[in-house]
Amino acid sequence: MATPDPVERWQADLEELGELTPDLVDRITRIHGDRGARAIEAVGERRVKVYRDFTVVVGHRDEYVIEGGACTCKDATYNLDPDDPTEECWHVLSVAIARRIGHLDYHDMWYSDVREFL
Repeated sequence: MATPDPVERWQADLEELGELTPDLVDRITRIHGDRGARAIEAVGERRVKVYRDFTVVVGHRDEYVIEGGACTCKDATYNLDPDDPTEECWHVLSVAIARRIGHLDYHDMWYSDVREFL
């Protein structure tokens, strides 16, 4: 049986534990670097928002829609290797972390409606 890659391992461990431990924080930041650290920070600050239609991560300059593991940010569009599982933008990583620890900010409304007011 094949050994799971490091990304699958930390995700499975986080799913099982349901919380960020110092070991998991270290592993995530070691694998994903600054993107991992920024993702953990966003989760801690409750910047992962779930609406009826989209999951959104609030960045420092804009909000980014995450759908099907893809992100609308420029980092995901231009800088990442889609074939390398360790290369994810921090927005996608923050959603992966927040979902596994139940640290999502739910909004019972449509993001497409909210976005009109931003």
